Amino acid sequence: MANKMKKVMGEYKRGKLHSGSKKGPKVKSRKQAIAIGLSEARKAGQSSKHSMMVKKHAAYTETLAKD
Repeated sequence: MANKMKKVMGEYKRGKLHSGSKKGPKVKSRKQAIAIGLSEARKAGQSSKHSMMVKKHAAYTETLAKD
């Protein structure tokens, strides 16, 4: 995930990140750039920190329920 996010944020900082395709409007919002990076990482099959935390929390609550 870090590789895709690094690439996308680099494009955003240089002003070359477009929403949609290369013909789309340039991204001006940092939050929008982060959303695009997460989306591309998901499409590439990379897991996000959020999904890992959800899995850990589910396992933790399962162990608490057994006690």
